[in-house]
Amino acid sequence: MIPEKINEAKFDLLSNDLSVWQGREEWFFNREHTDTYEQWYEGRYKRAEIWQKKILGRYIQKDTRVKTLLEFGCGTTRFTRWWHEIGIEASGGDISPFMLGQGVHLFKGDLVLADSHYMPFKDNTFDSLAFVTTFEYYKDPVQVIREAARVGKHGIVFGMMNKNSPKFYRRRIQEVFGANPFYLTATFYSPKSLIKVIEKALEGRSYEIEWQTTGLPKWFPVQEWSQPYGDFFGLYVKLKD
Repeated sequence: MIPEKINEAKFDLLSNDLSVWQGREEWFFNREHTDTYEQWYEGRYKRAEIWQKKILGRYIQKDTRVKTLLEFGCGTTRFTRWWHEIGIEASGGDISPFMLGQGVHLFKGDLVLADSHYMPFKDNTFDSLAFVTTFEYYKDPVQVIREAARVGKHGIVFGMMNKNSPKFYRRRIQEVFGANPFYLTATFYSPKSLIKVIEKALEGRSYEIEWQTTGLPKWFPVQEWSQPYGDFFGLYVKLKD
């Protein structure tokens, strides 16, 4: 009876072959990709990570109400570990047992295997929720934001791959030739399109939004700005009610 009830609730935490979630195959259920995730950050993505953290850290530290944070889609805990470094008591959640299998060896805090659409926490358990390059994979983003606003008392921080970037088109071309499996199921957002989803999810709530982009070429005169162009943008929803 219990498995039947779980299926009826459509939690879909894990499939039998650990490859399908939300009715589709995902790269983060493939050991070939998850086992090299940390190496990717230590390689050519290192410079991008530095600028991403500057923006995300600025938003969290600016909201002095935030002392605790839950990062969903934490993966191997790359950013979860960093939240601790800047003084935030962070915990992590992810749907991939392979990513969390690495995370438990790298991170000393709390981790949970769960679906972001149905967060297994009481209301206002954390001061803030964070999604770092993971929100793009959610099939029902409105549901996820509502869950984040339920569990996170003061705010939600997003770290997003930006649709307004030449890399967006490069990734899609690579997919056509089977060269890039990481974004096949991803939905790319711009700051404007993400804000529309937030407005739908948080209708009736009181909040304010800030965002900034980075991921600009090395030769560009600035590396972060308030224009909607760049490979990455950080966005913070400050809940006021």
